[in-house]
Amino acid sequence: MPSQNMESIKTIFQSRLTTLENLLKSAQTHFKGNESFLQERIASDMFPFGTQVAFTCNQPRNFALWCDSKPMDNLDSEVSSLAQAHEHIANTQGLLAAINAEDEKLGETTRIDLGQDLYIEMSGSTYVDDFLMPNFYFHMVTAYDILRMAGVPIGKRDYMMHLVPLLKQK
Repeated sequence: MPSQNMESIKTIFQSRLTTLENLLKSAQTHFKGNESFLQERIASDMFPFGTQVAFTCNQPRNFALWCDSKPMDNLDSEVSSLAQAHEHIANTQGLLAAINAEDEKLGETTRIDLGQDLYIEMSGSTYVDDFLMPNFYFHMVTAYDILRMAGVPIGKRDYMMHLVPLLKQK
């Protein structure tokens, strides 16, 4: 999925974070406020739902920080309460709303430190298209899948709600 410009990237992140917020609210309703679902996971070697929320938020968060020429700064991945999950999403939305970078930023070379003395250098467009977006969707889909597996009554419509404004009646 090639990025078009800073505004379109921001819009994608914002609308999908709204979807994540709605999925979280559906789970909250389904589990009647019981927060134990935050620890649900698909497989024992995968991170739980709460961590998937944090990891989903990290991608647009680090995009916003990058736009402001600040280093990556991941959220606390130990999400143990609904309040913390909602706060991660709200704070990430706030960072996105404050982005004031020009499209030229996408042409700049950026360095991503991966730990263990490894790093990647790539253009801003490649950073968005090949690093941030795939990671963003991976963790969002994993969060969705965990909720489905846990019995939350959600479907593709809930995941694709960003298309609702485009719906038309025949």
